[in-house]
Amino acid sequence: MADVNSKRASQFLQKCIKPEDNGGDAQPKEEIIEEQSLPVITQAYPQTVQEEISMVFNTYNMAANLGPASRRKREKGANHDGTSTSLYVDRRKSKVWNYYTKLGDAYVECNVCKKQLSFHNSTTTMREHLVRKHSIRDTLLSQLKDDQASESDCMAQENMIKRSRQMTPENYLYHAASCSEPRTDVILELVLEMIFRDLHPLSVVKDKGFGLLIGYLEPNFTLPSPIQLSSMLWHRYNVVKQHLERYLQTAQSIVICVEFWVSQPNQTYLTITANFIDGEWRRARCILETQPVHETKGEGDLGEKLYSILTEFGLSNKSIFCVMHDSLQNTVMNSQPLKRAYGWTSLCCAAHMLHLCIKAGLEVEQVQEALTAARGIVSYFQQDAKATCSLNSKLEAINKTKLKLVMDVGSRWITTIEMCESLLDLKWAIMSLLEEHPKGTLAVQNLADHQWKLLQDLVPVMRTIKIATSFLREEQNISISSLMPCIHGIITAIGQQLEESSDVIKMVVGNIRSELMQRWSISEDEKVLESPAIIASFLDPRFKEMRFLSPNLRSELHKRVKNMLSQVFNHQSPPSTQFWVPNSDYKAEVGEAGAQLSAHKDRGPSGQSQSMYDILLGKDPTESMPEIHQQLENYIVEPLCKRSTNPLDWWKTNEHRFPAVARLGRQYLAIPATVVLPDQAFAANESTLEHRRAVLTPENLDQILFLHQNFDFLESMRNSNETRGRNLHAQY
Repeated sequence: MADVNSKRASQFLQKCIKPEDNGGDAQPKEEIIEEQSLPVITQAYPQTVQEEISMVFNTYNMAANLGPASRRKREKGANHDGTSTSLYVDRRKSKVWNYYTKLGDAYVECNVCKKQLSFHNSTTTMREHLVRKHSIRDTLLSQLKDDQASESDCMAQENMIKRSRQMTPENYLYHAASCSEPRTDVILELVLEMIFRDLHPLSVVKDKGFGLLIGYLEPNFTLPSPIQLSSMLWHRYNVVKQHLERYLQTAQSIVICVEFWVSQPNQTYLTITANFIDGEWRRARCILETQPVHETKGEGDLGEKLYSILTEFGLSNKSIFCVMHDSLQNTVMNSQPLKRAYGWTSLCCAAHMLHLCIKAGLEVEQVQEALTAARGIVSYFQQDAKATCSLNSKLEAINKTKLKLVMDVGSRWITTIEMCESLLDLKWAIMSLLEEHPKGTLAVQNLADHQWKLLQDLVPVMRTIKIATSFLREEQNISISSLMPCIHGIITAIGQQLEESSDVIKMVVGNIRSELMQRWSISEDEKVLESPAIIASFLDPRFKEMRFLSPNLRSELHKRVKNMLSQVFNHQSPPSTQFWVPNSDYKAEVGEAGAQLSAHKDRGPSGQSQSMYDILLGKDPTESMPEIHQQLENYIVEPLCKRSTNPLDWWKTNEHRFPAVARLGRQYLAIPATVVLPDQAFAANESTLEHRRAVLTPENLDQILFLHQNFDFLESMRNSNETRGRNLHAQY
């Protein structure tokens, strides 16, 4: 696989990179240095996966590769006016000090966050603070220029700016690059990272502003063409993909999320995301592929597409635990075909289901009339310049300029409550302006008194649901295990508001409650117990008491989980796959769970099969109980965790106590409540990701989104693994 990809990359580069004028040799030239030479790139790309991964995930440190003779040569190349055509680095003082201010001999202060750190003649702690808190990596620290410019350089800098503004980006593209080879590589890599980290199109290198900036910062640097960047992007994508493939091979079970979205040219795309919990009990969310959809949104070959993508990553259909769809329509359309062909269970995104429930509640006729009139008022004050000016004047008079009218969006119910709240906050100003300007009442219909009262009564109901979404947006509540306690909480909370409500609000609340109970099958005991969300809640140490279920249902749920454990560990041999962490010696065998069950069994002080106490007290019931069932009983009586506890952290600490239950928990807790991240699913507006991905060109969209999501995740795993390795090494 690696040889084929490297060969394809080399062939692609030969076609894309423009040959030099002197003989067409595209290989970098070797710079002759007296004592120690700069590293020379003799091949287009590394030949092994290990070398490729090292190149991608290790930071570039140009200064470390330069010997004393090389540094002396660069110092001699400086101009008399203090400027230099090459990078000059003062190695006597660490560039970390550019971010700190020294406070005496024992403390320093970070210039970014103003936090004070202790100082003991070493910059290690200071460097780790920059990387951990501010994401300022060694790559940037080692390449910092000396910002302390003398007064005599001011004229030279002004001339440089004038020259850079007179040049166009095209001028830079064809000038010979005389900056050092390692520095050129660093800049190229940073330009590429800027593209996929911030979701920029490759054509950004042709923008005049970007060309002026690079031309001023590095006058002799040659900007790459979009074709060259495309080749570099393809290679980076290929390397990270191999890295991710190795990681996915060790996942115990994977939850696939399917998202359909539309770009600005109205092209529909399908993004496939894999969710799982790794051996260190970390939640992983990785994009596998984004591809255009050329037919209708709910096309019937979804199963074939998913199977093809899984095969590309070396995964079998048995590694998939379930599939989550972004809409109820796609769930209904693909549920049975996926179940018959591959045995996959289909679930629907909780954010979409909640939207349908609230939409049903707001369809009451009186509510629709009030909301229509409210939209008219908001539209009038947003579009009429005089009305807007008059409203702003009134707000300025009472120093409440932060209050703004909000127009709701039909596809986002949270905007409806924001519109109602903004209208109620500005009710006095709106009614005053409409009375002062009678002509305004002809252009817009004011809300009647009973409609104002209706909106006022509707807001608490909607606000209760909004609080529930805030709960689901917290990091420890991303799993579907938090969903059912939240849904039951909504049903109970809005039901308590019915006592003193009007008939219209009672209809709204009744519709929402009935929709919630129907769509999550709360009133059907058999379907409730089969729900993955219910089982996940039981495997969450915060909600395992299942207080929202009746005692009979709780007892029945315990029996079902016990049967599931028996089936997993008695009839199915656990796979011998190792959990994998990048660049780590840590290994946790999944198959060890079954083999270690007997090791956790409590032994008595004597090896006798019978004890003298059996005559008095009878036989110990735990002696005949299977080990996995004993683990389940011990887990049930375990004290509850605080609601703020992350269940994955709890299981990481207690996995050795309940290995069989932990294996089941790793499967069910991996299911997310929403197809996309909760912040995006419950947001009032489109996220930056949604805006920027919509304008990417189809040619590089898949690669850019893949790297945008996966690169930081894999790199953070590597960093945390190295930190853990250093800590273990320090202990010994």
